[in-house]
Amino acid sequence: MPDTHVLPTDARRATNVTLPETLVAQAKALKVNVSQACEAGLAAQVKAAREKQWLEQNREAIAYWNERMEREGLLLAEYRIFNAV
Repeated sequence: MPDTHVLPTDARRATNVTLPETLVAQAKALKVNVSQACEAGLAAQVKAAREKQWLEQNREAIAYWNERMEREGLLLAEYRIFNAV
């Protein structure tokens, strides 16, 4: 899954964002960098959306693997040197 972290070398793009006035005022009073906060929130949303997309795309394979583990157990389980809880 591709990384959603922004690198310092990534090109920047000016974007208009509409936010509630009271929220912006509170952020400024608390010296919160609104651009960084928006970027962090957007990055978190992109990450969550990519994870959801990946799970949807791989749902069948995950279900197959889980069924196989239930049916056959772990591969090489006989060679474990510890007991699973």
